[in-house]
Amino acid sequence: MTNRKVVVTGLGVVSSCGIGIESFWEGLCSNPPSGDRRVENFDPTIYFENAKEARRSDRCTQFAIAAAHMAMEQTGELTAKSDRSGVFIGTGIGGIETLEEQIGILLEKGSRRVSPFLVPMMMPNAATAAVSMKYGFQGPAENTCTACAAGTHAIINASRLITSDRCDVVIAGGTEAAFTASSIAGFTNMTAFSSEGISRPFDRDRDGFVMGEGAGILILEEKQVAEARGAKIYAEILGGASNADAHHITAPAPGGSGAKKCIELALYDSGLEPKSIAYINAHGTSTPLNDMGEAQAINSVFGDNGPLVSSTKGITGHTLGAAGAIEAVAVIAAMQKSLIPPTAGFTNPDPEMPEINLVHGQPIPWTPSPAISNSFGFGGHNGCLVIGPA
Repeated sequence: MTNRKVVVTGLGVVSSCGIGIESFWEGLCSNPPSGDRRVENFDPTIYFENAKEARRSDRCTQFAIAAAHMAMEQTGELTAKSDRSGVFIGTGIGGIETLEEQIGILLEKGSRRVSPFLVPMMMPNAATAAVSMKYGFQGPAENTCTACAAGTHAIINASRLITSDRCDVVIAGGTEAAFTASSIAGFTNMTAFSSEGISRPFDRDRDGFVMGEGAGILILEEKQVAEARGAKIYAEILGGASNADAHHITAPAPGGSGAKKCIELALYDSGLEPKSIAYINAHGTSTPLNDMGEAQAINSVFGDNGPLVSSTKGITGHTLGAAGAIEAVAVIAAMQKSLIPPTAGFTNPDPEMPEINLVHGQPIPWTPSPAISNSFGFGGHNGCLVIGPA
């Protein structure tokens, strides 16, 4: 059981910078747009059996179904016992678009006009349920709801279903669609957003994040099972870790201590030394406290000459519960392309920030090696995923 390894045999992504891997990668290496990072020209009906089924799914679920469809298409002839096939999809908020819309109807037209589909559309596990039903996966179908760490936690939890011999294949990732009046007002009033609408991870002038939306999905398989069927393997999940700051509902622990411990736990779980890590896809939200704490954690673990670091949120915006999954897709794409995407929006180093080896300006070549994807969420939730090349 302890020798079971986890590989990635399919990738799907919906993001503001591209739908599908190639468009997504091209977007990551382009100049950032201005303003919010919404997914444009998205037609959910092409991923559902019919238009009615699509309408009865919140946008959050629609993104997950679309990304899962793309990922499953890459797997070839994937067959597995239905009860050994699982789904694990994270979200920070779930179907808030449906909830807000139906509250409006309640207030304007009365309770009898509220949709009978409100609850199944708004519940945070709706995306997981929809994906499991679409593919007939009857193993564990679960949801992680840990704010901005949810996508990363979902992939880690899904991997453990495979290493523990409960499943042979798991559809895993994260999804989010939170562009509603109430969520925008809430983030605005807590001063989490950039006042200038610019995402500048690790920059001296960073002043908050720019919100995004989308989904990232990975198909995880037990390595020998995937090899036996001749599957194309895109990457290997080497390990991961989760812990809590237990400090503050929104602010990270002082000095990045919780993030530092999580990175160390992820390295231990992977059986790797710090020197083995060549790249870190940082959480890098462009908020003053997060970026400082993360830089402190990275520097503390890896030193001044540590691995290459970049944040893709300068392009995608902060996709909340989907962030870790979308960024895991970005790491694997970087391995496939032998390029590391730059930190868009970075211009001026912060003289008070510890030294990190930040990639900015242009993509840079690298030899694909083990990499870490960091995610840190409100509530002090930390997640670190370790990914290796195929």
